[in-house]
Amino acid sequence: MRKLTFIAAAVSVALLSGCQQMQQQPTTSPSAQTQIVQTEIDKANAFFEDTFNRDVMSSPVYQTYMGIKKDYGKWDDGSEERALKDHQQAKDDLTALQAINREQLDDATKVSYDLKKQALEDSIADFKWRYHNYPVNQMFGVHSMIPAFLINQHQIADVSDANAYISRLNGVTSVIDQLITDLETRAEKGIIAPKFVFPHVIDSSKNIIHGAPFELGDDSTLLADFKRKVAKLEITDNEQARLLDDAEKALKTAVKPSYSKLINYLAQLEKRADNRDGAWKFPDGETFYNNALARTTTTDLTAKEIHAIGLSEVARIHDEMRTIKDTVGFAGDLKAFMQFMKTDKQFYYPNTEEGKQRYLDEATAYINNMKSRLDELFIVKPKADMIVKRVEAFREKAAGKAFYQQPAPDGSRPGIYYANLYDMEAMPTYQMEALAYHEGIPGHHMQIAIAQELEGVPKFRKFGGYTAYIEGWGLYSEFVPKEMGLYEDPYSDFGRLSMELWRACRLVVDTGIHAMQWTRQQGIDYYVNNTPNATSDGVKMVERHIVMPSQATAYKVGMLKILELRDNAKTQLGDKFDIREFHDVVLKNGAVPLNVLESFVEKWVASKQAA
Repeated sequence: MRKLTFIAAAVSVALLSGCQQMQQQPTTSPSAQTQIVQTEIDKANAFFEDTFNRDVMSSPVYQTYMGIKKDYGKWDDGSEERALKDHQQAKDDLTALQAINREQLDDATKVSYDLKKQALEDSIADFKWRYHNYPVNQMFGVHSMIPAFLINQHQIADVSDANAYISRLNGVTSVIDQLITDLETRAEKGIIAPKFVFPHVIDSSKNIIHGAPFELGDDSTLLADFKRKVAKLEITDNEQARLLDDAEKALKTAVKPSYSKLINYLAQLEKRADNRDGAWKFPDGETFYNNALARTTTTDLTAKEIHAIGLSEVARIHDEMRTIKDTVGFAGDLKAFMQFMKTDKQFYYPNTEEGKQRYLDEATAYINNMKSRLDELFIVKPKADMIVKRVEAFREKAAGKAFYQQPAPDGSRPGIYYANLYDMEAMPTYQMEALAYHEGIPGHHMQIAIAQELEGVPKFRKFGGYTAYIEGWGLYSEFVPKEMGLYEDPYSDFGRLSMELWRACRLVVDTGIHAMQWTRQQGIDYYVNNTPNATSDGVKMVERHIVMPSQATAYKVGMLKILELRDNAKTQLGDKFDIREFHDVVLKNGAVPLNVLESFVEKWVASKQAA
């Protein structure tokens, strides 16, 4: 599906502080002057609002995420024609934005102006890279988005919603056809996913058309979902039967042939694939990857510099792990201790429904305990609730080990921390605590839900994202509970360090694969030799690096920047430093580039010093 233009790209912009004073002309009265300034502010905010709303309303998928049902039965247009139209729209928007006099804006609106301008400029500049990706892979893609979206986002509150669901089932034909066109366009340019990707994608696609009404047996994933939702409606038996019949017909005449067509195409495309893994293999791949690093980290760090930071952090964390090893009285070296943590049965729940439910219950308990202590860390707290949920069976084999889904803005859906319990040996209990803090509270839920609920901030900032900021906050949120006295069990603290170590290794391996031409196996070996994680974790992570160049570098770069800003503020403020106020500064403006965040913190420090 097309990437929405209003979702902010990871960028680096200069935040200019101080409201510029207009030069008063002899013929302009102060009141008229004030009116001019206000008019420009109004014009800017109207532009932000209008362009955001326009982009939302041009995307049926994002409408649904926002709780809007205008085009509830439709999918986004993923055609090349639409991509070209959006590209021209970005150019037109930039022209319109530049017509607004930035010097006549207040500080808050200048921030929004600068962020919007940079996002548009980056969108325009990055249009040439729009084919430098894999539209379907083991992490995400249209093939898995369709069922995940229908199950998790498409709510059925009445018959019209049910009809819209059926309409979307029928619309799968066009979506898959556009996807195949996209894949072939890339193939002609020499951009084909490595061979390992194809079995994952083909298996996931086959799962969608397994079961009734496609064959005898239990209901398929989508039919079961539709039945469950329709069964809750207060309608006649005849109406329910009609809806089920229409859904089954759409599944058999649209979903089944479309996915079968995709599976056959992927099987042929697999024969043209090779085992080269890095972005260096793309046309002008080095330039593309350097650009991707800049967008992801919102810094000017080079691949070589990021690689070196990773190596340094790996060494530091290993030293801290040795301290824990000695604390628990383990006799061997760190490698032996990691092997013990990786294999000892005490750290793993059984791969049964009971074991999986126990994991979910205990992860929920960690989050509930943190909820009760939020006043120690935060002034502003989100109104939206959050829950812990297991990744659905149809996608758990290929999905990552954990992720977060934001709540609906209208409050109709809570934030969700998804735990992937497909392989319980990849979910050690000593990592459970840190993982819950990262994905839930005080991690992604605090940051994303608060951003959505901000007042006086344009919507493109409430719902936009900068990966280094978002994931940096998530990783920072694993560390903060340690300062609160949590991670009482040293093994759990080892789990926290093991997860931080994992992110440090990402800096090494992502740059290794995409800039230094490491192979997939070299990347896997680095994780296996330097972390206590399961080998399956290493395989999944390296495969993630391969299909998402640069993305995994965001976590550690962002965390290190937040800690640097906090340490600097503590040094300058001494007793005046308040961790709650610091977190308020970090969160109250939504996701921003790291250097913009630095500007906010510096202003806060200066205001505290002046007070």
